[in-house]
Amino acid sequence: MTDIEHVDVLIVGAGISGIGAAYYLQREHPHRSYAIVEARDATGGTWDLFRYPGIRSDSDLHTFGYEFKPWRDEHAIATADKILAYLRETVSENGIGSHIRFHHKVLGAAWDSATARWTVDVEHTSVEGAEPELAQFSANWLFCGGGYYRYDHGYTPDFPGRERFRGQIVHPQHWPEDLDYAGKKIVVIGSGATAVTLVPAMATTAAHVTMLQRSPTYMLPLPSKDRFANTAKRLLGDERGYALARFKNILRQRALYTVCQNHPRLARAAIRWMNARKLPVGYPVNVDFNPTYKPWDQRLCAVPDGDLFKAISNGSASVVTDRISTFTENGVRLESGRELDADIIVTATGFNIQLFGGMTLIVDGAPVDLATTVAYKGFMLSGVPNFAFAFGYTNSSWTLKVGLLCEHWCRLLGYMDSHGYVTARPVIANPRMETLPLVDFSAGYVQRSLADMPRRGVAGPWVMSMNYFHDRSVLRKGAVTDPNLKFETVVMRPGSETSGPLSHSAS
Repeated sequence: MTDIEHVDVLIVGAGISGIGAAYYLQREHPHRSYAIVEARDATGGTWDLFRYPGIRSDSDLHTFGYEFKPWRDEHAIATADKILAYLRETVSENGIGSHIRFHHKVLGAAWDSATARWTVDVEHTSVEGAEPELAQFSANWLFCGGGYYRYDHGYTPDFPGRERFRGQIVHPQHWPEDLDYAGKKIVVIGSGATAVTLVPAMATTAAHVTMLQRSPTYMLPLPSKDRFANTAKRLLGDERGYALARFKNILRQRALYTVCQNHPRLARAAIRWMNARKLPVGYPVNVDFNPTYKPWDQRLCAVPDGDLFKAISNGSASVVTDRISTFTENGVRLESGRELDADIIVTATGFNIQLFGGMTLIVDGAPVDLATTVAYKGFMLSGVPNFAFAFGYTNSSWTLKVGLLCEHWCRLLGYMDSHGYVTARPVIANPRMETLPLVDFSAGYVQRSLADMPRRGVAGPWVMSMNYFHDRSVLRKGAVTDPNLKFETVVMRPGSETSGPLSHSAS
């Protein structure tokens, strides 16, 4: 065990959220010390982890990118290498790299109110393959920017007969670098964003790729290049053109979501019409592209430049809607009796949610049960002091929310400085307050984990908003204080080296 390193703020995760948090923190509070602990050996989070063919964003980069850094590439729907370059350029331009500690996996964090500090246990691997060592940090604030899914283990259902299959089974989250699928028959199980990306990418060299789905997903064909954005940047320059394109796309995303929620039959018909236009004449659209749920009850899948439809039309890919009966030696047998031959089966069946990187939280000796906490303004937890986290939108670009909450968090830190407060703790004033699951989203990966996640309230600062314009009003322009947020000042007790809190609330 080495000496404890102290920083004012410890940021967990060096992906898009953690990098964004570091930027806002050092811009607004350059006097504060901070470190970023990253379990892996590189920045970029999701965009460095996933290595499957064709990996790209499912949102446009004018809204998925940072508000403070223009997206300059002509492609709005971008591949992972371009997103990684953008993120790493952000790190380099702002001197964030020197604050990052790689191979540092957070195990748990314990808060002590007497000292107003977190003590954070970290597993550190100094050399590849060596036994990890335990290190510790102390911090006044803990900011978790580690996303919401488990990096080391994707989700795969228990498929009957899996052990019988003589070919190779691959999960996209653990893609082998040396996987050769040229000229081979591929079955991709799944119909979400990963499957929709994989199928056309693999179809260019595979013998044939079949997307096997239990039920259809809404597919929205979009151009990979945003003509408006590219024109605006050319005429107005990168900064102003990017800002205009970003605002236009925010409006478009919100309008699309609102139409889907308020007029689902109209939205369903419009999406079906767009799909039918891209598919061969006579294609059974209602079988493979007509979901049972309403639009935006789950995320819509972007199909850039209609690449999936092109692969179906030229015969290099196909879609089969059916349920799996069993794996066989040569592929998959379906409940209809049909058999799909495969050399390789890709289980694009989703991921497992794991909030805060799986770390445990302890407050004054008591373990925190996340399922009993309530999210405060979507970035803090009831009863947990000096702890912030990044959780973006499920119905829009993730980063839009992260930027707003980082701004609000930095304003909160400034308020605490100006009033001499060292601790901020959300407290539920009404113990009988009605609560709901954290997010209203029917996707399987969310539903599997809701019982273990924090909850949200139905009003006030306990709402988990998924509306950018609401959040812009609350997080960017609204007050940082209210009766549900309690502040404390730590003072030295006479004749003692320990501290004790004086409690305050502000509204």
